[in-house]
Amino acid sequence: MSISIGSPLPDVILTEYVQAPGDACTTGPVQHAVRDLARGRTIALFALPGAFTPTCSEQHLPGYLARYDDLKARGVDEIWCVSVNDAFVMEAWGRDQQVQGRVRMLADGAAAFTRAMGQVLDLTERGMGLRSRRYSALAVDGIVRQLNVEAPGKFEVSDADSLLAQL
Repeated sequence: MSISIGSPLPDVILTEYVQAPGDACTTGPVQHAVRDLARGRTIALFALPGAFTPTCSEQHLPGYLARYDDLKARGVDEIWCVSVNDAFVMEAWGRDQQVQGRVRMLADGAAAFTRAMGQVLDLTERGMGLRSRRYSALAVDGIVRQLNVEAPGKFEVSDADSLLAQL
């Protein structure tokens, strides 16, 4: 079953690697309950098949970085990037893409969020296992208000400009 507009975000755990500034020790992977992260906030969320993959690295994530100020000006409190990767990979990809606190790089290592959203993409034949379909969503206080799911192999409706136009 797929999540739809008006549904609450799944109440599962996502993981984030938190790099402490300066010479302080890192706090390592931190588990977050989605319900707690989303409570009282407007979230622009986008999910994608994998860190460091071509479309994800060259278009999807960079588009949200480029539109960060516009999304914030339209009332978005946080931007989340969710992928079926581990927290270490998501943090390394965020560092590579220079997200610098503009996008939360949230790992869905066991695909619990992806499954609960109904957005599993089976890329086993391509050597990638189970991943997330490419989509974007706007959630207000944990409730999905917009949802843009891509057709397989496409990148047309989940980009930052499309979500921005829906605000």
